[in-house]
Amino acid sequence: MAAADPVKPEERSGEDRLQILLQQRYGNASTRSASVSWTQTIDTLLGHRSVRSYLPEPVPAETLDLAVAAAQSAPTSSNLQAWSVVAVEDAARKARINAVAGNQRQIEQAPLLLVWLADLSRLRRIADGQSSTSEGLDYLESFLLGIIDAALAAQNALVALESLGLGTCYIGAIRNDPITVASELSLPDQVFPVFGLTVGFPDPSIRTDIKPRLPQTTVLHREQYRDNPGQEELIGYNQTLRTFQKIQSMATIDWSEQIARRIATKESLKNRDRLLAILKDFGFQLK
Repeated sequence: MAAADPVKPEERSGEDRLQILLQQRYGNASTRSASVSWTQTIDTLLGHRSVRSYLPEPVPAETLDLAVAAAQSAPTSSNLQAWSVVAVEDAARKARINAVAGNQRQIEQAPLLLVWLADLSRLRRIADGQSSTSEGLDYLESFLLGIIDAALAAQNALVALESLGLGTCYIGAIRNDPITVASELSLPDQVFPVFGLTVGFPDPSIRTDIKPRLPQTTVLHREQYRDNPGQEELIGYNQTLRTFQKIQSMATIDWSEQIARRIATKESLKNRDRLLAILKDFGFQLK
């Protein structure tokens, strides 16, 4: 599989820039952009990369406000808006949350940690204020709705932040111990910390390239689901990712092997095998 064009996307414009971004996203030179036109939004989306090294410069308050406005512009089921977010800038509090996540460099360095929440508590309070029952919140559907709403909102915020030149990195590891995170953030019942998001200005001395993804043929199904990926596709992707890992001075490991390790045992979930019981402690009925 051919290597991606080494020319940085930001050094090109228009159709050339789009083609380079696609090549980097899939790790090959055969990806076609057809007649699709380049836009700044497409550029931001295709150019996403997780940033784990930040400058100490704080995130301006207006930037956070704009990111939340972008988050609130995301679709939300039945306009229930079943999510909230906590902005954590206090270094001591951030460090305590980081201990739950395994003391990650990006959390330590980032001036801002956003903790995204599935929030059914607000809906329950509103129903109580209307002297109405809220039995519908006791079902799995409502919890899923809150998770989905939080994810959609966070991704909108991420795109907005990255379009403004900031870097981000999702932190799923806060689910290693959501009870401790909830205590740190004073979360009421039926509010669950779904994931964190580090935010800050990237350290320009440490460049992170675009990580290749699986070929579209493995994720795009037309009309009906097909059993895939095929062995050749996996071999090709493993090779592409190994090339990326070497360029980034990362430990090299086949993606297939990495996935197998990640789902091999309940211990590989890092305490998250207990989430069902923990969710009930959070007040979710999950009928």
